[in-house]
Amino acid sequence: MPGLRAPTDYTEEPPRHPILRVNSKEPFNAEPPRSALISSYVTPVDLFYKRNHGPIPIVDDLQKYHVSITGLIENPKKLSMGDVWKLPKYTVTATLQCAGNRRTAMSKVRTVRGVGWDISALGNAVWGGAKLADVLELVGIPKLSSNTPAGGKHVEFVSIDKCKEEKGGPYKASIPLSQASNPEADVLLAYEMNGEPLNRDHGHPLRVVVPGVIGARSVKWLDSINIIVEPCQGFFMQKDYKMFPPSVNWDNIDWSTRRPLMDFPVQSAICSFEDTDVLKDGKATVKGYAVSGGGRGIERVDISVDGGKTWVEASRYQKASVPYIADDDNHSDKWAWVFFEADVEVPQNAEIVVKAVDVAANVQPEKVEDIWNLRGVLNTSWHRVNVSVGRSSM
Repeated sequence: MPGLRAPTDYTEEPPRHPILRVNSKEPFNAEPPRSALISSYVTPVDLFYKRNHGPIPIVDDLQKYHVSITGLIENPKKLSMGDVWKLPKYTVTATLQCAGNRRTAMSKVRTVRGVGWDISALGNAVWGGAKLADVLELVGIPKLSSNTPAGGKHVEFVSIDKCKEEKGGPYKASIPLSQASNPEADVLLAYEMNGEPLNRDHGHPLRVVVPGVIGARSVKWLDSINIIVEPCQGFFMQKDYKMFPPSVNWDNIDWSTRRPLMDFPVQSAICSFEDTDVLKDGKATVKGYAVSGGGRGIERVDISVDGGKTWVEASRYQKASVPYIADDDNHSDKWAWVFFEADVEVPQNAEIVVKAVDVAANVQPEKVEDIWNLRGVLNTSWHRVNVSVGRSSM
């Protein structure tokens, strides 16, 4: 594409923060330490997890860059960044989470395939850009449309990058037109992250942000938008990011039997302790994050210091001095995580556990074994850490 190019090797990668835990160097995939993750409600760009499938694209000339909107529409268009900037600008605070978050814990049950993420493959940012619903109106698609006169029912986003899984082709994904054209869904063509232009790792100059949905649908380095009949047929929609039962293995898998993942389930994790940790005394403050997909708020976060036999409720918050109300969009960010905190008395040796409940009464499953799947996606089981009181034996 004029103005934006996709390198074929990793010799032109951008700089990254040295604190990041690198899970894969080429392509670059990394996450922050769990303690750093909860240092700020809005995740600093440098500490936001990096999820890539190939070399990072480079903008050579922003004036020449454009996005093509084509497919089952009457008025195909090419939009420059100037065209996008002219549309009303919205800011949406939204948490993006990789479907593989907490995969390492699932791999301890049985081997899975995928990047070995700990608990920090997510982040919360203030995204700025144009609503996709406004963009679609430019090509004749009214708001709240479920199909176009020509039969389009899905909106496909195509990147400029090069992925080995696509045999050197671009990353792509889609969402239903009914979601894309709904202003209340807050789907953005984003050009800002935390008040600054997107950096290269996060999709400069333009990306899609689909709140409440697994990060795999928020396509970066946007090249084109296509209005299509069926969901995108790309690798990451049809041969990946699907949820299978524990009985399915690589010998009997049939990808066509499962739908592509969209909304992520309710999730929480403890960030104030490592998997195995030592306390100076028996008093501890348990901190972490909780989040649910689809704009569902967090109704409750429960903490146990005895492996789940007894529980106490943690406090929940987003912004300082603003009470968090799970279903109050005027005072809370519906697409964003909440932080939790609880002061507890810890016995000599303890398994501290957290589980969250969202406003639809969805609760995290107790055992990772029950949701094990061969790709290691959506590990939302109770998060557990083991702590002891006293001196470390290390």
